[in-house]
Order: sequence, then structure tokens, then C-alpha cells
Amino acid sequence: MSGRLAGLQDLFVEASHGIGARPGRLVLTILGTVLGIAAVVVTLGMAQTGAGQIARQFDAVAATQAVAQAGTVNTISGETRARTALPWDAHERVMRLNGIEAAALVADVPVGDARISAVPIADPTASRTVTPTVSAASPGLLAAIRAEVATGRMFDAGHESRGDRVVVLGPGAAERLGVYRVDSQPSIFIGEDSYTVIGILGDAVRRRDLLDAVIMPMGTARVDFALAAPGEVQMRIAVGAGDVVSEQVPIALAPNSPENIDVQAPPAGGELQRDVRGDINVIFLALGAVALIVGGLGIANVTLLSVMERVGEIGLRRALGATRGQVAAQFIIESVVVGLLGGIIGAALGVGVVVAVSAAQAWTPIIDLPLALGAALLGGVIGLVAGAYPALKAASLEPVAALRGGL
Repeated sequence: MSGRLAGLQDLFVEASHGIGARPGRLVLTILGTVLGIAAVVVTLGMAQTGAGQIARQFDAVAATQAVAQAGTVNTISGETRARTALPWDAHERVMRLNGIEAAALVADVPVGDARISAVPIADPTASRTVTPTVSAASPGLLAAIRAEVATGRMFDAGHESRGDRVVVLGPGAAERLGVYRVDSQPSIFIGEDSYTVIGILGDAVRRRDLLDAVIMPMGTARVDFALAAPGEVQMRIAVGAGDVVSEQVPIALAPNSPENIDVQAPPAGGELQRDVRGDINVIFLALGAVALIVGGLGIANVTLLSVMERVGEIGLRRALGATRGQVAAQFIIESVVVGLLGGIIGAALGVGVVVAVSAAQAWTPIIDLPLALGAALLGGVIGLVAGAYPALKAASLEPVAALRGGL
């Protein structure tokens, strides 16, 4: 047993001498493995971090928005008509469901040939006559579509119930109409009817088309323009509630024919995140594999070169009684140690890069601990594989031929 331990100790001593004999070459060999392992850690770490960031951004807007509309059908004449009409209390019905945080009715108002201007049409000096779109909405519009009012206020339930002639302008429509402030209670004209402007939108994340529209209360549209039914229900939902909303909203809006209601809702956040992460990982794994192959080839080339340069040493060891297995084991140990060193340094460098990039972008870095530990061990595996052929090459040398400097 003591002889075996002594032989093993001598083997590691010889391997350590071989590794440290040429420090410059050792650094260059380790550098190839460091870059390969670091590339794998960085690519996988950034893939996980990027997937989390993409999913988080998606959750912030799209994953929390849903819309319900009446389904359509094509008639014999080729026209498209709704299979059913949304109820006027549709927004109130969906608010009773789990996962709905805000809801509002939205509809296009049929103004016909009526012109929209900042002065009465009968005025011959009228200089501003435009035709922006006209929409109707319930008072909860701002919360439902993530909009905000830049100046003034949004109409409320009182305006809605009384059918008051008040409107809120999108910023594009306000600019074309020449309305920039509401403290003087400016009015616009739709046809010959005057409507008081009480607010101007600042932004609307979900419905960008409303930025160029004139928006009036739903009750006003019903009284003045005989609006037949709401066009859609805009909903802001909780993250991950998409499946529940898709199932329950049609039943809430049309209990007798839920199939006539179309609901557009995002998939569950977990499923989305897995899909995004999977797609990104495929791309970055391919890049990491290429980097690992480059690192492994570097170790194999340097180890084979070392065997060629140490032919005389190998022949002397064989002549003094070293077996083929001992010679092969020496070069295998050298390759594994070099690979482990490169793996440890590369894993640490890769983690540092992921953390630094995430901090610079104000992201949350996501790195699996098994990934970092596995990458360090992967360096040793690469060294083992890369050193196998050079070790077998060294072990196959005959003592006499080796002492003569031949291969």
C-alpha cells in the first residue's frame, strides 16, 4: 500500500513539474479554457437574465391586458356583422370576476358626415376644420388602458349617466383642433353641437389610437348618436390570470351563448417565461458550445506539443521502469489540472460579467448555482477529453525509439 501511495505521489509530483515547466505556455493554455468556460457562463447567465427581463417587461403591459369583443360572422352578401351585442353593463360584469383589476367600455361613435372643428361650422372665418375619430368610453378608461390625463380631468359617472356634452381629447386631436388648455372651458363642435373639453390625454399605453381621437362618455354617445352597443371591453388583469379571464369572461357577458364572445388574453406568465427562456437558451448554448470546442482543442494541441517536446524524458522514464499506464496518467493529470484551473477562473469571470452587465442595465442578474459549479467542473472534463489522445500517444512510445528522439 505504501508503495502505491509513493508511486501516486511521484506521479502527481511529475505532473506538477510538467505543468509548471513552461509558465508562459501554461497561461496561454489556461486562457483558452477560461474564455471557453466564461463564454458558456456568460451566455447562459445572460440568457436567463434576459429571459426574465423580457418576461417582466411583457408582464408590465401586455401580460396584464385583455380585451373582449363580440364575435363576427360573414353574411351571404359578404358583409361582416356581430353575432351578438355586448351588454351595456359589460364592464361591471367582468369586474366581479377574479383577476380583473380594471375594466372599461370602448366604442367607435358613428358621427356620419358631421364635421369636427374648434369653431361653429356656420362661421365663415373658420380656420380649423378637422375630422379626427370620435370614440366613446366609460369612466374607468384611464385605469383599463393605462392612460393618463396631461391637463384637466376625465369625465366621471355623473357625466355618463346624464349624457353631458363633455369630451376628452387625445393630444394629437387637441393639437389639430388648437386646444392646449382647459381652464377656460374651451369647446369643440361635432356638427352643430358644442361639446366642452374638460381634459387632454397625456399617454395611452394600450390604445394608442385614442391619442388622435375625441373621447366622449358612453351615455352621451347613446343619446346624441344612437350608439347601438359597446364595441369592446378593455380589461387590465392580474399577471397570470389570462387563462381564467379567457374562460370566465364569455360566460359573464353572454351566459346563453358564450361562444359568441371573443376574448384576447395573454398566456400565463410562467408559460411565457419558459418559452422565451427556452428560445434564447438554444441560441446562446450553440455559441457556448463553439467556445468550449475551441478551448478543448487548445488544451489538446498544447498537450500533444508537450508530448512531442518531451519524447526523451518519456523514453528515460520508460527505461527506468515506468509503465505505459503511469506515463499516460501523468499527461492525463496535467490536462485535467489545466482544465480545472481554466474552469474555475472562467466560471468566476463569467459570473462577474453577468453581474456587471446586469448592474449597468439595472436588471436583476439570474444565475443558477449549479450552472456556475458545473461550468468549473466542466473545465476538468474538457481537460480529460482533450488530454486523452496525447496521453495515449505518449504511452505508446517505445523506450529505445523515444531515447533516440523519434516518435
